[in-house]
Amino acid sequence: MEGMSIDLIIPAMSTITTNDRHYPRVLSIAGSDSGGGAGIQADLKTFSALGCYGTTAITALTAQNTEGVRGIHGVPPEFLAAQLDAVLQDIGADAVKIGMLHAPEIVRVVAHAIRKYKLPHVVLDPVMVATSGDRLIAQETVSVLVEELFPLATVITPNLDEAELLLRHPIEGIPALEDAAGELLALGANNVLLKGGHLAGDEVVDVLLQPARTPVRLASPRIASRNVHGTGCTLSSAIAAQLALGHGLEDAVGRARAYILDAIAAGARVRTGHGHGPLNHGHAPIAMQLLS
Repeated sequence: MEGMSIDLIIPAMSTITTNDRHYPRVLSIAGSDSGGGAGIQADLKTFSALGCYGTTAITALTAQNTEGVRGIHGVPPEFLAAQLDAVLQDIGADAVKIGMLHAPEIVRVVAHAIRKYKLPHVVLDPVMVATSGDRLIAQETVSVLVEELFPLATVITPNLDEAELLLRHPIEGIPALEDAAGELLALGANNVLLKGGHLAGDEVVDVLLQPARTPVRLASPRIASRNVHGTGCTLSSAIAAQLALGHGLEDAVGRARAYILDAIAAGARVRTGHGHGPLNHGHAPIAMQLLS
């Protein structure tokens, strides 16, 4: 090899042509999970697995693992706004997933960005309680969340515990899911996917309710697994990804639900940590898609 020269031909920038095709862009506005199973980390894994390009605006740092949350460090509102501006002014977004918003001023920053940039396909997962049972949102934030973000979201995706906190009464049994979804619409939501996974039984039933439409029940056999950390984050981010890919809401929900069920099944027998482990987000990755 001594004495050999290699000439690298690098084209001038003016000779490189581009077109208007781009990756489906999905922005996650959520908290960071140091254990990697939920939050921003789960969202990015989901976006990648479904063929989308993920960007982030981190609302809070959490010190957590599969056993629980040890601490939460909120990001200052000004820095959250800086993250949002940096991403949206340059890259943009075809869909948005919103997760953990721990304080009223954080909610207002997010609402301002949605209006300012006219963000489409907003999926709001009102994260309030972790799988471990840890409370992740201050009570005074709940009313601001409803007032500011419910009208701006394409769909909200609360689980049973979160819906009960929002409605301030228990939801007892599958028949009560449709009524509860209707109450959430009455609070100002545009569409509601109420997840019934916390109800007892061999079947998991979720309800998708859209105004002036018949409620859609989505049922599947319950998968026996301890590894269910981040299921809510994953489902909402999968819905956002499917919306970014151009699917309608009902189709997007169905596709996202199929993805998460497969991810739970694929990770059911894997040990990660000593508590509730993660799903297998990468069980069937799809190559990055292109949009015109």
